[in-house]
Amino acid sequence: MSATRSTSEQFPVRVFGGPTALFEYGGLRFLTDPTFDGPGDYQAPGGPLLAKTAPSSGNPADLGRIDVVLLSHDEHADNLDNSGRALLADVPLTLTTPGGGQRLGDRAKGLADWESVELDRPGGGTITVTGVPALHGPGPREQVEAIVGQVVGFVLTGEGLPTVYVSGDNASLDLVREIAERFSPVDTAILFAGAPRFPVLFDGALIVLDSTQTAEAAEILGARRVVPVHYDSWAHFTEGRDELVAAFAAAGLADRLQMG
Repeated sequence: MSATRSTSEQFPVRVFGGPTALFEYGGLRFLTDPTFDGPGDYQAPGGPLLAKTAPSSGNPADLGRIDVVLLSHDEHADNLDNSGRALLADVPLTLTTPGGGQRLGDRAKGLADWESVELDRPGGGTITVTGVPALHGPGPREQVEAIVGQVVGFVLTGEGLPTVYVSGDNASLDLVREIAERFSPVDTAILFAGAPRFPVLFDGALIVLDSTQTAEAAEILGARRVVPVHYDSWAHFTEGRDELVAAFAAAGLADRLQMG
């Protein structure tokens, strides 16, 4: 086993349900898309009704210190809910879309495609977080964003550290290929999955990867470990754990899949 692979498998990723995961990287603690509200219906302005079907496996009080929130977008309750918004007030930095950076206040910074920010590590050195493109539906970017808004993904790198990719709500394998051209092989990919669909959006087409596409994304990235999120706890997710396990097995990638 290579030293890089060993490094990639040393940091745990704790998954709370939905898109929310916690991991420590380079001495900093990162949280993705915080959603800790209870089951119920959530209505986004101008969007479809979202039904949360299961509680999170923890709550904000369980988290400990959070240094950075990686927020794929702020406009949908299944990515940032009421408790998540409250949590942001206590987090020093939230990285998100350019539009979200304007909406969420002084502690938020929006990242355009391929824009990077340097974060100081507690023991010296830096972590580079690069905003990478994501598309929350099928079709040309301008048309998709006009309907569902901007989304951003993230790549984390640092000297002596594994490469980590957090996809956000991305439905485009073409964009995954662009990211792979710059950053592959990826050590840990936190991939948003679940095959969400709405009849009222894009004629029911996928707005985030399905399970087969998630396995294909892992192969494109050369990902040594894949931690899927965003596949449970909401009614509009049409594929879950079983479909992910089956898809990775069919692709010959079962050994790379780590279910939270």
